[in-house]
Amino acid sequence: MGGFFGVVTKENCAASLFYGTDYHSHLGTVRGGLALWDGQEFHRSIHDISNSPFRTRFETDYERFGKLNAHSGIGVISDLDDQPLLFLSHHGTYALVTVGIIKNIGEIVKDLLGRHQGQFSAMQSGSVTQTEVVGTLINSQDTIEDGLRHVQEIIQGSCSILLLKEGDVLYAARDKHGRTPIVVGRGKDCFCAATESCALPNLGFETLRDLGPGEVAKITATGMETVVEPSGTASLCAFLYVYYGYPASSYQGHNVEQVRYRCGEQLAKANPVEADIVAGIPDSGVAHALGFAHASGIRYGRPFVKYTPTWPRSFMPTSQAERSMIAEMKLIPIPSIIQGQRIVFCDDSIVRGTQLRNQASRMRDLKASEVHIRIACPPLLYPCNFIGFSRSRNVMDLVTRRVIRDLEGDQAPVHLYRDPDGDRYKAMVERIRDFLRIDSLAFQRIEDLKKAIGLKGVCTYCWTGEDSAMPGSCSHGCTSCGQTCPSRIHE
Repeated sequence: MGGFFGVVTKENCAASLFYGTDYHSHLGTVRGGLALWDGQEFHRSIHDISNSPFRTRFETDYERFGKLNAHSGIGVISDLDDQPLLFLSHHGTYALVTVGIIKNIGEIVKDLLGRHQGQFSAMQSGSVTQTEVVGTLINSQDTIEDGLRHVQEIIQGSCSILLLKEGDVLYAARDKHGRTPIVVGRGKDCFCAATESCALPNLGFETLRDLGPGEVAKITATGMETVVEPSGTASLCAFLYVYYGYPASSYQGHNVEQVRYRCGEQLAKANPVEADIVAGIPDSGVAHALGFAHASGIRYGRPFVKYTPTWPRSFMPTSQAERSMIAEMKLIPIPSIIQGQRIVFCDDSIVRGTQLRNQASRMRDLKASEVHIRIACPPLLYPCNFIGFSRSRNVMDLVTRRVIRDLEGDQAPVHLYRDPDGDRYKAMVERIRDFLRIDSLAFQRIEDLKKAIGLKGVCTYCWTGEDSAMPGSCSHGCTSCGQTCPSRIHE
């Protein structure tokens, strides 16, 4: 996915920028980048963070940037390309970062080249970077504000933007359907914009407000103004609450930790089980497990503990062997808590299923009498089209799709596996349970997840295949899906 942080202040911004960006490290594992304006020129640094944390890789840069006495800067944790990029255009000089996925980037590039409106630095694969395309689109318009509006008008997918212009002026632009958050913070003689609100309090910022979908804010050290009005109702990614977001963050007034706790409560009410211990897969399953334990009356325990947060997120590496190794290494079992116990494990989701299967096998080896798994969201049936919570784009990486293929072949009606009361859904869950080699398995219902989140406008595409921001859309081969579509399932 990725995340960003920008700050404008009357004082030296280096510390706020460094630590504010670092507070987004949980959102990406590939590239980190910083850019600062010192009053005369931009200074930039980009590093590979796949094998070393952001703070470690940028410590030397932090010391160097601290001597510049710069008053504005932007930073990014990226799972895409090298960022920030610097542009010299008729708008002046500016630094740019983006978060999201532009699905029609190929068509946009072809159109721009066909009209002789840009040239791009091609990578070895022949592709171009998303941020460079966004900058080219901005530069095609008369003003920065018009350029940012233009980006949102023509892209498909999502794209949130931070643009730092010479003169200590920061533009924050939320994607047109509000799939990713942007929060604006206010401090003493300073303002900031961030993906995650957890970056604000320890740096002396209070939350001013969230930007609306498609809104563009112009931010200086003395204040902010809306230069492009919000365009409609947000369709915020629900998976941010389930897994990706940091527990201390809030989106549109709803805290991640509290949502996860309510998810666990809903799971316990809808899928009760007799057990001795409720546990969460560290770290993202912990809050779900606490909610489950509270609602069920089953005591909470920690049969696995996480050794270090410095291991990369195990679903991100492309190698299955590497994912499995990371999952095994970072979680250490406590045999005395596991032996002879009936254990309910809560987790945020099942993507590939391999890690959960390995953990279940470890619990069996350590003499757990029963192993039950409760998942805080519905089965993932469709790869994300909008923010990209995994680097894998192969639909068969999803355990659900492999099971459905085994049950009905390559042309199986995937959309019919969404109904939790349907026979196909029950057969899929049973097959996954057998694959995991556990005693029982249950997933959250979509209506219970929405209730736990408490927002009307959330994106649930990865579970339903329907884009809530585009009513009538579907992913099951129907070109004009709507209320009359015979294969549509309504929640």
